[in-house]
Amino acid sequence: MVTRRWRYLVVVGVVLLAAIGLLAHQWWNGKGEGEPEGGPIVLPSTQGEFALSRLDEDQLAVIFFGYTWCPDVCPMSLAVVRQVRQQLPAERRERVVPVMISVDPERDTLARLEEYLASFGEDFIGATGSIEQIEEIAERYGVVWRKVEAPESAMEYTVDHTASLYLVDRHGEIHRRVLHSPTPGPLKAALDEALDAM
Repeated sequence: MVTRRWRYLVVVGVVLLAAIGLLAHQWWNGKGEGEPEGGPIVLPSTQGEFALSRLDEDQLAVIFFGYTWCPDVCPMSLAVVRQVRQQLPAERRERVVPVMISVDPERDTLARLEEYLASFGEDFIGATGSIEQIEEIAERYGVVWRKVEAPESAMEYTVDHTASLYLVDRHGEIHRRVLHSPTPGPLKAALDEALDAM
């Protein structure tokens, strides 16, 4: 009786572990139910018009949705992208295109984006557009953002926004969605795996 019950528990445990593993794999690869669809991105940028379709077949854009007045999450995320790119061999580094899409198009002009991103590296691209353009792209990428009034601040408002990094190819396919982390480990692991698979 004890043996049969033990065998049953082992089988249930294995099935549960397999199910958890499958869900984790789907989440990690951005293929789970309800995951963002991604798709094309074409926006004015600090380096002329930016379009995912202009990437090479072996390149990935690391796309981050943020804004230049962001006090903490944005500079931290961009610093992580810079750190990971610096760790890559030159050949791999050329395959990784860092792009920040502003969710504050009212204040983030291309000139301001260029000045802001210069701190992280000359290869960083800043992109913006109309509020309607940003909303449409953000919806397809599962990005939530909203203005938060701050009347007592000189900034007047801040913007709450999704802080994930998206590894996207020239066809607009999201290869990985990397949750915000102050350390480079998660992004480095995701990039290595995605680049190896291309």
